[in-house]
Amino acid sequence: MPPLSGVSVGGLLGSLPEGFGLPMELLAGADGLSRLITSPHVQKTGLALAGFDEYLKPGRVLIFGESEIRYLESLVPTARVHALRVALGHDLPCVIITGGFAPPTELIVEADRARLPVFKTSVPTPGAISKLTSILEDSLAERTMMHAVLMDILGLGVLITGESGIGKSECALDLIVRGHRLVADDTVEIRRRSETILVGTCPELTRHHMELRGLGVINVKDLFGIASIRSSKRVELVVQLERWEPGREYDRLGLDDSFYEILGLKVSFVRMPVAPGRSVAILVEVAARNQLLRLRGHHAAQAFADRVALAIRGGEPAPAIQEDEEDEGIESGGLR
Repeated sequence: MPPLSGVSVGGLLGSLPEGFGLPMELLAGADGLSRLITSPHVQKTGLALAGFDEYLKPGRVLIFGESEIRYLESLVPTARVHALRVALGHDLPCVIITGGFAPPTELIVEADRARLPVFKTSVPTPGAISKLTSILEDSLAERTMMHAVLMDILGLGVLITGESGIGKSECALDLIVRGHRLVADDTVEIRRRSETILVGTCPELTRHHMELRGLGVINVKDLFGIASIRSSKRVELVVQLERWEPGREYDRLGLDDSFYEILGLKVSFVRMPVAPGRSVAILVEVAARNQLLRLRGHHAAQAFADRVALAIRGGEPAPAIQEDEEDEGIESGGLR
């Protein structure tokens, strides 16, 4: 059986940023910091202390709030020890006491005996659960690395892929000059968040930098300012740059939806032929604009195909825009 993937309790404690607002104090069980947290979902089941411990799930952090602490304090010492031994005997990674409550002495003793880390935080239970879940979802997210460029184009996360030397970085530079934002160049780390979301970011070592053949490595933030970069972005469109091949059939209408699979999720996909004279950056920007329209329910290619089909059947398709008539009305000084 393959080993479970997860984050160690000690690794989680070391990764908590000071500005995240979740201070943690280790009270007991220092020998168990290598235990693995395998699920981002925490558990708070006070019934486990009352004998219903079969509902405790392995690999999930156990939260003790005010109700659990007050219940333990209401028990006589022998019953308290028995309840704690049963609950802490499960394969738990750690226990976190929220709200700054002082734990009973028996909890510290039994946690040390079971080598189970016990932490205390001053953050109330709802806030602690929310913050901890967010940290664990990020730490436990399935991830992959891709050789690509990730851009924020008009609020849409666009992943530009293609073979080495095809012009991905040059395309990204053109887009930055046009006012769009760089997330990552050359190496993109993509994490799967929840069931439908892919988030891309840049490794810390290469963040804000681009490598351009003939120029070398440049710092986009220093050259174009803070508005030209961002740290992460959801991946919503994949544009693959391909060398133009004469005689090859390319999509002329865009009726069929194509998808690119990343970490088991399908992302809208566009193949973009690259040839001399084509402004790739403008084409990628138009692809992003078109995708935004599709997300809003407007499919230009399908609407055009429907108008053509109606004309073939002998119908009279309504004109999409009466631009010429509007211009004539304005030139004549009248409004229609």
